[in-house]
Amino acid sequence: MAVTAGLLRHGTLTVGLRALGLSPGATVLVHCALSRVGRVAGGPAALLAALRDVLGGAGTVVVPTQTAGNSTTSRPFRVATAGLTAAEVAAAEAAIAPFDPRRSPAEGMGIFAEHVRRQPGAARSRHPQTSFAALGPDAARLTAVHDLDCHLGERSPLGALYATDAVVLLLGVDWSVCTAFHLAEYRLRRPPADRAYRCYVRDADGRRVRRDFQAPDLHDTDFPLIGGALTNAGPVRTGRVGGADCRLVGLRTAVDFARGWMDEHRR
Repeated sequence: MAVTAGLLRHGTLTVGLRALGLSPGATVLVHCALSRVGRVAGGPAALLAALRDVLGGAGTVVVPTQTAGNSTTSRPFRVATAGLTAAEVAAAEAAIAPFDPRRSPAEGMGIFAEHVRRQPGAARSRHPQTSFAALGPDAARLTAVHDLDCHLGERSPLGALYATDAVVLLLGVDWSVCTAFHLAEYRLRRPPADRAYRCYVRDADGRRVRRDFQAPDLHDTDFPLIGGALTNAGPVRTGRVGGADCRLVGLRTAVDFARGWMDEHRR
């Protein structure tokens, strides 16, 4: 059947991904704004099919499936409750849906990430704020460990992706959303101080349970600067997939570079 004129076909996507440097057998952490790719025939399912065709049976696709909205200590909650009375804040907290790795939708991660999360056979890490989902032969292993006090560090899927020598694909998004840079924060000579976090989860008996914990106070305000410096240093491959500007870089390269940059520039 012919595809409507103006829609991006599967073949166009695979050509663009291969030209960018994505190779068979790779494990790829994808940050994606599908709307910037263009009008894709088949939507996120078509992009996932193209990625899996390029990666082959040995490749694994990983996406962030974060859920900041279930936390009273998250930026979205603080913004939403600014100026409310104590009773109104308490009511907002009581309305927070608990995190369930099998059912909770990703928040603000884009329709592609949510599509991957919902696929049969997809695995998802269990952190109630910063989970990742994966699809492919390494999915279960990469998402198996995600400790509560380690949002994006060694004991999270990012640590597993670093050990696996994965690649990062920014598909129509900029460096500000590159979660791999957060792993570098845990490795700094002066790592971030801990702060208090609170969130809600659904336990094995289906009950809504509060979790309070301490973890590093991460931030991403300098990620565009780090990404620009990394690009200028030369290891980033750039190109276009459909209408989207794209970047591909080894995750180890990105993390190691970010660590050095932060050690030098953060105060």
